[in-house]
This record gives sequence, C-alpha cells and structure tokens, in this order.
Amino acid sequence: MSTPTNPTPPTPPRGPTTPTNPRDHESNTLAGGLVVFAAVMLLISGVLDVLRGIMGIAKDPVFVSTPNYVFKFDLTSWGWIHLVLGLIAIAAGLGLFRLALWARILGIVAAALLIVANFLSIPYYPLWSVTVMAASALVIWALCVIRRDRGTAAG
Repeated sequence: MSTPTNPTPPTPPRGPTTPTNPRDHESNTLAGGLVVFAAVMLLISGVLDVLRGIMGIAKDPVFVSTPNYVFKFDLTSWGWIHLVLGLIAIAAGLGLFRLALWARILGIVAAALLIVANFLSIPYYPLWSVTVMAASALVIWALCVIRRDRGTAAG
C-alpha cells in the first residue's frame, strides 16, 4: 500500500488585496480624496490666476490701486507673475491626478507662492486675494498630510 502524501497547500492568489483593517481602507479613501481635492483646487486656482494675469497684463480697470503701498509693482508685472504662477499651479494639478511625487512637491511650492503673491497683491484685488490665500493654505494642508510610504493620510 502506498502512503498518502501531504499535498502542498494552495498558494493564495497574488494581486491587489483589500486592506484587512477597515481603518486602513478609510485612510486610503481619505488620502485619495485629499489628493483629488488638492488637484481640483490647484486647477481652479491656476485657471483663475491665468485669467487674472491676463487681466493685469491688459491693464483691466477691474483692479483697485492704492498710491502708497510698500510692495507697489506695475500692474503689468503683477499680471505676468500671476500668469506664470497660474500655469505652474495647472501643471501641478494635472500631475496630482497621476499621483506623481513631483506634482505634490510642485503643488506645495505653487500654493505657497500663490499665498505670497496674493498677499502682496491685496491692494489690487483685496477680496479675491484673501480667498485664494485661504484655498492655497488648504491645498498645502491636503498635500502635506499624505504619508509618502503608503499613500495614506497621516493620523
């Protein structure tokens, strides 16, 4: 008589696995949502900054000007600054949809520069400058809370 041999146990299927811990799934969802939020906000801010730059270059009368401002620039100069920053923000926003690390870094830098530029241009377009500063701060937060090692929100 032959002795029964112990068959090897079947190997588990390879491929994407779902997290066993529901909290991991929640973190992954939160991380994805924050990146999408940052990408969309950068795209919106970028497009609007490009339009604002064009208005500045064309010397549109929509801008308010104060005569005694420490950081006074020519309106055309502000237009070019906002045009370039808007294009950078658009590039970072598009890169974030591909989850590229360079896009996260560029997004943080672009949002920080947008905060500075909008702070300096408060006398020209006050309410909008403050609004963009707040949105850019949220973008920086959203891109900074994502952990690099797992792509999940820090917590």
